[in-house]
Amino acid sequence: MRLVFLGPPGAGKGTQARELAREWGVPHIATGDMLREAVAAGTPLGREARTYMDRGALVPDDVIIRLIGERLRQPDAKGGFILDGFPRTIPQADALSRLLSELGVTLDRVVFFDVSEGELLRRLTGRRSCPQCQATYHVVFNPPKRDGICDRCGSALLQREDDREATVRKRLNVYAEQTAPLLERYRKDGLLTSVAGEGKIDTIHGAIRKAVGA
Repeated sequence: MRLVFLGPPGAGKGTQARELAREWGVPHIATGDMLREAVAAGTPLGREARTYMDRGALVPDDVIIRLIGERLRQPDAKGGFILDGFPRTIPQADALSRLLSELGVTLDRVVFFDVSEGELLRRLTGRRSCPQCQATYHVVFNPPKRDGICDRCGSALLQREDDREATVRKRLNVYAEQTAPLLERYRKDGLLTSVAGEGKIDTIHGAIRKAVGA
């Protein structure tokens, strides 16, 4: 299986990608994780990426696609892969298409996680973190024993700026604007399938397997 998982922040694609990649014995490739690993390992591309990350700039598409190219050339990716959250724009999709052509492979499916804005807001704005021990919680799914207090160290929990409702709405709007043309492109190519990203994890898991014919 050579798959792309797309969906807005909080859609749950990372959770599903990790589980299915383990089940199928293929790598789960998330660009954020891949960047951090390359930087930590001090690879040439990792060092190049770090020059952007250290000054708070976005890592350019060409660096990302070269990192993905390196990853897809590794032996464990020969039998397939799940790309998590990449591409996000048409230029990134074009670059990925050229890379896969060089490797002599094609995508089997692009899976879009369809989740309502209300549910995304519930998932993302409910996150809380401890500024002292870095423990993380969720007011609905993983609440602390005492409201607003860290179970581990007793510190007051905080809501990150990224998780406040106004910021989350802005992130979701930006994602929707960026991704709408991409979804239409993959729909025209006959690669796009949507799965409902709300409900039990096992139910979503089964819907993905059915959608990709696994």
